[in-house]
Formats: sequence, C-alpha cells, structure tokens
Amino acid sequence: MPHWKTILTYDGSPYNGWQIQPALPTVQGTLAQAIHRITGETVLPQGSGRTDTGVHALAQVATFSLTVPIPAANLHRALNRALPPSIRILSVEPVPEDFHARHSARRKTYEYRILPCESHPEDRICPPMLAPYVWAYRFPLELAPLQQAATHILGTHDFTSFAAVDPDLTTRLKTSSESVPAVAPTSPTVSSPSQPNKEIVTTEGEPQPNKKVVISTEGGASPAAVERPPHSFSTPNEPSTIPTDNTRTVFHSAWHQREDILIYRVTGSGFLHHMVRNLVGTFVETANSHDPDVIPKILAARNRSAAGPTAPARGLFLVEVEY
Repeated sequence: MPHWKTILTYDGSPYNGWQIQPALPTVQGTLAQAIHRITGETVLPQGSGRTDTGVHALAQVATFSLTVPIPAANLHRALNRALPPSIRILSVEPVPEDFHARHSARRKTYEYRILPCESHPEDRICPPMLAPYVWAYRFPLELAPLQQAATHILGTHDFTSFAAVDPDLTTRLKTSSESVPAVAPTSPTVSSPSQPNKEIVTTEGEPQPNKKVVISTEGGASPAAVERPPHSFSTPNEPSTIPTDNTRTVFHSAWHQREDILIYRVTGSGFLHHMVRNLVGTFVETANSHDPDVIPKILAARNRSAAGPTAPARGLFLVEVEY
C-alpha cells in the first residue's frame, strides 16, 4: 500500500484549525476531501501537529496511505488542482509505511510575528492585507528585552507554566482525590478586535471574572486604558501538583526584526498546546514590565497562572518539521 509524505503550506485564516470537525472548514478535512476527489478513497491525513484556528503553516507535514499506486508528480499536480488557493502542496514523496508525520518528528520550528505601533497609536494602522498574519500591537515594543527573556527558555525545562490547562484532566483529578488542590485560574487569551473588553473565555478553562486582560490588537487610546494581569508575574507559593509530562527541549529561541515586524523564532523537540503563544504573550508582558529575568521563576512555578496571556493565533506560523 503506497504511503505518502506531503509538505503543504496554508493560510489558516479561513479554517477552524487543522483537525477535522463536523460541518466546519478545517485543513485536515479539506485535504481529505481533495484526496477523495482524486482517488475515490477515504483517508484521514495525519499532520505533524494540530494547528489552532487562525494559525498558519509554511511547511506542515502530512502522511496518508492509498491503495492504488499513483506517480508522485501526478498526485502533486492533482492535489493542487483540487485544493483551494489557501492550501498549496509543496512536495509529495513516497515514504516507508512506519513513517508518521507526528511520531517521527524530531524537531519543530515556529515563528511568531508582531507589528508594534509607535508611541501614538493613531500614527499607525495595520494594513488590511497584513492584519491576518501579525499581532498588531498598539504600543511600543523594544527588541532587547524580548530577546533577553527568550534566552531563558533555552535547554530542557518543564513547560507546564506555558501549557494550556486541560480542564478534563483537572476535573478527573479533583473527583478522584481530595488531596489534589484546585488548579489556579488560567491566564486569559488576548481579546479579539471584534469583541473588545468582552469577558475573556479561553480553551484552557472557564470564564474568569475580575481577571480581564486586553493586550491590544489595534485601536484604542492609550496604555492606561489597557487592563494588565493583576499577578504582575508573582509566582504561586507552591507549584502545581497535577502530574504532567511537559518537559521539552528548546534548541533555539531568539527575536529579530525584519523592517517593522518583530519576529520570534523557536525550535524545540516538541511543543505543548498553546506553548508558543503563551511564551510570546509572557515575553511581551515581561518586556513591558522591564522584568525579562522573571522567566526562570515562571518556569519553576510549573503553574499556568504564573505566566502571561496567550498571544493571538494569527501571528503564529509553523515553519519547519525535521525528521
């Protein structure tokens, strides 16, 4: 049975993430439909990772098997004809049957892009053609403190503080043992420009009353109007006692500037759900508070409430997967 590896690039804006969902457009579902149109076979392509709604990919990897042999060049051309312009196939090649897009991966690289504004927000707007691909941050943001913060995560660490909290796991542990303390509230995600100052609900937990964070997308008057996290990066007295396997190795973590855009690039052995976006949100907050050296304390806390908010999905790109 032919087993295929394909590298694809996509604009995540029109899709509800990678993973197939009933009645919703997803990258995995759209790719599966294209394969079915070409071959008549029903397959579910396996990706190297499940990108969230609005997250983009420069080089996502997917694997799938077919029962009928097809020349790679023909399959490549046919897929691009069957897919919408928001998804393009970069390459198609046969691979051994035990090759798996996710399980065989050794390293992944992500980029996050921020367009900071000048000291007067009204002086700059985010171009509409750029808006779906950057975090349009309406306040000044300096490169040096961002870079200083980013260096602290190099090496092998427990990244529980930067992982999305699993509410199902929390519930199971609470009901199974009276000795397990309740999980501290999760840090909220950044508000959407279409829903300014709305109570923030995240995929990591329930709505958090009296704990709103609005780190700007675009518009608004002044930094004084922006609510900041009340914790100011004070770490919990005790680390979370919820069992985790959240240790990862980061090989590269650095910021650079390309014209007006600040770009964070990180390479690691793997990434937890929302980990890169939580890192970026925390780096931005520490840069604003002039305390980038607090990152080791946040790591040591092993508690999501110790870190900053979740940066918007639209600035995140999956850049490369290494095998």
